[in-house]
Amino acid sequence: MLTHLSFIVFVAIAVYVQNLTGFAFALILLGLVGTIDLVPLPDAVNAVTALSVVNALMFFYRRRTARIERAILPAVAASLVTVVVGIALVTFLAASAYQVLRLVLGLSVVACALLLWRAASPLKSTSSASYFTFVGSLSGVLGGMFAAAGPPLVYAVYRQPWPLERIQESLIFSFAAGALLRMVVIVFTGNFSSLSLLLTLEAIPVALMVTALNANRPAPFSKKAIRNAVCALLVLSGLGMLISSLQAMFG
Repeated sequence: MLTHLSFIVFVAIAVYVQNLTGFAFALILLGLVGTIDLVPLPDAVNAVTALSVVNALMFFYRRRTARIERAILPAVAASLVTVVVGIALVTFLAASAYQVLRLVLGLSVVACALLLWRAASPLKSTSSASYFTFVGSLSGVLGGMFAAAGPPLVYAVYRQPWPLERIQESLIFSFAAGALLRMVVIVFTGNFSSLSLLLTLEAIPVALMVTALNANRPAPFSKKAIRNAVCALLVLSGLGMLISSLQAMFG
């Protein structure tokens, strides 16, 4: 009972941050889950995949004026191609090296936080299609592995000369597209376990409620303040997961 209650609380925190920033739902939720080894990571990742799609649908339903930046579409297309590579990698690691999987996820969480924290000032013009294609390819691999395509794409998008609202909407759309494809592949191959389904079903009402309440509200803090707070949380959760996985491997 405590396990499932903790998971629901973690979902509420992650969804709220996602709606503020446009990213970090998967990274924060998996970081919190992985730090205390709450549930097996493959099942948590599958639940995150489904919840990402549900959260995005509610977000865009509530924010009907949303507009996706066309420049990000090459990144979305590339990520949809490489997401299959990530799924293959996580399947292999989950079967043969579970602690290595936790270690890789912890490194990914910390890397995303540090990249975003040290992000340079916004560019004067939008990046090229080839740049977004490259970034999208990297994000697709991470999205396939952890349903957390954040690190490369978040860094790239937060440097664009776009309003915060457009950044939020473009990132949520991009991650939802990859999550939808990942969910289809996982379900089709029979890897969506009963625990994954249970975690998803019990978390959906919380995710919908948090998004319904916050999708249309302006950010309560500045873009920089939100970024710093999210990065601090990511670093702490990522380091916690790294330490616990290393202790399990060498302790």
